[in-house]
Amino acid sequence: MEIIKLKNGIEVILKPMSGFSSVTTGIWVRTGSRYEKDSENGSAHFLEHLLFKGTQKRACEELKRLVEGVGGLFNAFTSEEVTCYYIKMPLSKHLSLSLDVLSDMVIRPSLPEEEFEKERNVILEEIKMYLDIPAAHVQELFSELLFPGHPLGRFIAGTPETIKGLTRDRLFDYWQRFYRGNSMVVSIAGDFDPEKARKEAAAFLEPVPEGEGPHFLPAVEKEPGPSFSLLAKETEQVHLCLGGRGVSADDDRRWALSLLSVILGGNMSSRLFAEVREKRGLTYQISAGASSYADAGIFEVEAGTSTATLKEALKVILSELARIKEEPVPGEELTRARDFVIGQMQLHLEGTSEYMKFLAGQLITRRRIETPEEIVAKISAVTAEEIRAIAREILTGDNLNLSLIGPKESHEGIREIVRL
Repeated sequence: MEIIKLKNGIEVILKPMSGFSSVTTGIWVRTGSRYEKDSENGSAHFLEHLLFKGTQKRACEELKRLVEGVGGLFNAFTSEEVTCYYIKMPLSKHLSLSLDVLSDMVIRPSLPEEEFEKERNVILEEIKMYLDIPAAHVQELFSELLFPGHPLGRFIAGTPETIKGLTRDRLFDYWQRFYRGNSMVVSIAGDFDPEKARKEAAAFLEPVPEGEGPHFLPAVEKEPGPSFSLLAKETEQVHLCLGGRGVSADDDRRWALSLLSVILGGNMSSRLFAEVREKRGLTYQISAGASSYADAGIFEVEAGTSTATLKEALKVILSELARIKEEPVPGEELTRARDFVIGQMQLHLEGTSEYMKFLAGQLITRRRIETPEEIVAKISAVTAEEIRAIAREILTGDNLNLSLIGPKESHEGIREIVRL
């Protein structure tokens, strides 16, 4: 792996991978929902959509034909902290085309007015879709509890009100502020000639202006005490998120938290899956997970159950959270969790797209990259006592928060059960 820096500040990651015929190229921008002001919530995601609608050189249909006409895959995503545009090509000879198309999109977007209005409606429908998926919406409500009044607590896609208030000129201004050299990372992984890639990356990306986009608002400490929210909705199930603040992407305790997540609810042999679903049949879906941002994190247990079984399910979940704080994880269970996390990472990195994301995702948020070997060493070194310590810190009563979506009657008596 090699990292080079272009004259305009863009960092380029080159990761040749033997045994592959494909090559994936991604352009990452250090912007997402946490970089937005209140009134521009949804701008990063909206802009991501619009960049596919054509450039000053090429119409929308031509962009798609160029990539798909040689068997390529063309996609993008926006998160709280990054926006990424990427192309996976079946053969290395198409790397130049990938760089040409992607650079054209981020450097010379046309942002056509007629497409702007159509895409506004598309995004409004996308927001409605997510609001109609309780398992997804409850996680958004949970983020609002953990980061009240902060950009990390907002919906990535924005709200109907903010999307209706955006204009083409405001998105053009957003693009000018954030799409700058020192706020970009380019990642190339797969079968390619590194020397040729260095030259072509410099040539295609040279027009990106120097400078760095605005910084995000730091995550402040949450007010002490738990929070509770209920969205009354006539659903067949009650969907819940229970948990609290986790650790940042630069905190080495995240590996202990990752193992804690797996032990509690990361797979079908986890404690919550065994106790809540297999033993008692209280849920179909239950899981635990942790995610990290540059300066904050989230730990959550997510489940769906009926109104009749909600209280029992919560009691079992809380019992398992209490047990893992008090009893060290047995050696065999810890070994299985380590092997699972390491094995999942290794499977995840078997493709050029995921390897591209693995490298760039670290560099753009943490400004450095840990290799798979370094990560394996850190995971392997986590002890049962470190897992218990992070559990005691994160799963305390003052740190627990609960969001629910379900019939209004489902929240009766819940505060007392979770001691909120």
